Amino acid sequence: MIKQTVFPFKLEITNEILTARSGLALMAEFNHGIGLRGLSDRHLPLPVSNRGYKPSAYVDSLVLMLEGGGRNLEDIRELNNEEGLMRLIDREIIPGPDAIGDWLRRMGDKETGQLGLKGLDKIREVISHRILRRDGIDGYTLDADAMEIVAEKEEARFTYKGNKGYMPMLGFLYEAKVCIYDEFREGNASPSFGQVEFYRECKNRMPEGKRIARYRADSASYQAALINELETDFVSFTITCDMDSAMKGLITGISEAEWKEPQKGLGYETAEAVHSMNKTDNAFRVVIKRELPRQKDIFKDTQDYFHYYAVATNFSEEEKDAGEVIKWHNGRGDAENFNKELKHGIGMDYMPCGTVEANSVFFRIGVIAYNLFIGFKRLACPEEWIRHTIGTFRWRFLQIAGRIVKRSGAIILKIAADMEKLQLFKGIRNRAYEIGLCPDG
Repeated sequence: MIKQTVFPFKLEITNEILTARSGLALMAEFNHGIGLRGLSDRHLPLPVSNRGYKPSAYVDSLVLMLEGGGRNLEDIRELNNEEGLMRLIDREIIPGPDAIGDWLRRMGDKETGQLGLKGLDKIREVISHRILRRDGIDGYTLDADAMEIVAEKEEARFTYKGNKGYMPMLGFLYEAKVCIYDEFREGNASPSFGQVEFYRECKNRMPEGKRIARYRADSASYQAALINELETDFVSFTITCDMDSAMKGLITGISEAEWKEPQKGLGYETAEAVHSMNKTDNAFRVVIKRELPRQKDIFKDTQDYFHYYAVATNFSEEEKDAGEVIKWHNGRGDAENFNKELKHGIGMDYMPCGTVEANSVFFRIGVIAYNLFIGFKRLACPEEWIRHTIGTFRWRFLQIAGRIVKRSGAIILKIAADMEKLQLFKGIRNRAYEIGLCPDG
């Protein structure tokens, strides 16, 4: 007897107006309420003819695609397939992949002054401000870091890691998880290039009444000019030191009695010293961490027995002792999760175009999509949802089936969920509505 190997169901089509992404309607509503469409049409170049798409058609569609999980420009077709959902959010006109590619290239064109890239800079700034004004924080920690994007594009350059691609710089405000500034760079750009200028760009985009109070970065920021600027601005910092000859000499001069274990069982010891670099205005504190290598038996007959790691800081000992400096600096690991969320969650690990100019526009739209998602979680969703990644969010919130019906002239979205999920949706809509009434705070 042959056992049945398929389930006993049939396939048919339906004329009902359905959607597989009910939650995306609420995210689109939040984006609109905070001003995405209006800002796009205000700050980006308008079409030269009446038949052209408005800038908001491109930006809004790309943001929705990225929030919904799309990565390639071809994925924009999935939004077109969501005819009912697009009608629900008043986004019935969606440019095709070719039209979007042409627009990205125009917006990033150097010969016309990269007007699109500059306009998107303003859009990101305004949206960031509208999010930050609601968090009750005055002073933020800026985590500055580079992101490697591997891209086998003809014009892409090799990164210091040996891959063809790009190396954008990102400035995240740790407490808010918002990216305050992005700078798309060629793959061969050194991470240490333009660190002072990048910090200034981040600083200049802070809302009125808010400031960068703390700064964390890796050794790419270990530069006298940046340290001087941070001290001038009264910004507390921790920066990974270069293990150059001066630093190695400093470590050698530390006596064995100065090494202390911050807490029993951590497996490492700390010591500290005062150091100055060529051209620094003031000497600064250096906290050094040393730990045994895992295969210590290999090194037992050598002087290179320990692994050393040094952090430059202007935190006083009263503010943070040596162990606290190391622990706080290691908080950069949490900040790197923001980088990963943008790269893998929003899909910025893939660049769709062949030119760096067009990809820089696409990347900035990705940053805007990331910030909107952060704002949506923090401003419209219950507190317990804030910890969710966008991957979890898509699974638990966006990808909910729904049916769109008209009844007595009203449009109704019927979701395939329980009463608890319905109340969640209604609560999010109410909070998004309040934001839409006063997008400027």
